[in-house]
Amino acid sequence: MVVATLLPLVLPGRAVSADLTPVGLWQAVDNDTKQPTGWFLIANHDGVYDGIIAKMFLAPGQDPNVVCDQCKDDRHDHPWLGLEIIRGMAQEGEDKFGGGTILDPRDGKIYHATMKVTPDGGTLVVRGYIGVELLGQNQYWTRLPDTAYSMLDPSVNPYAAAAKHAPAPHKSELVPLRQ
Repeated sequence: MVVATLLPLVLPGRAVSADLTPVGLWQAVDNDTKQPTGWFLIANHDGVYDGIIAKMFLAPGQDPNVVCDQCKDDRHDHPWLGLEIIRGMAQEGEDKFGGGTILDPRDGKIYHATMKVTPDGGTLVVRGYIGVELLGQNQYWTRLPDTAYSMLDPSVNPYAAAAKHAPAPHKSELVPLRQ
């Protein structure tokens, strides 16, 4: 029993260290209602981190096929599901990522952005700002377990084809589908 208790202290791996990468599936919640507003899938493409809207939680009567009609770049008229809202983030420290942008698909505005993973790896602080980072606004996203991928639409699920034939790979191996 003592050996089993001490094992996590001497063996390296996920049991000992938090996952300080933003790669994975994250949930945002409404500050007032505490209800989920969306899931976001972040992937690492050779050191550049990008993120898409992976699941939307719509109010009754809301159009599930909403598009980014306010976007002024290559995302104009792209469906929100699968829309790349985080672009060009790079690692700036052990747990901080920046130099990229975040899109608000409701109004098409693009903000400078940073992301910071909390020490336990369970929360991602996403900060959008104009000009100086100090004047920005934070959102707090919660990391979802790997089992949540099974609830994604196949069009955005990087494991959709493999899900029927093999177990999902580790989240560090994620390569989301680009549209």
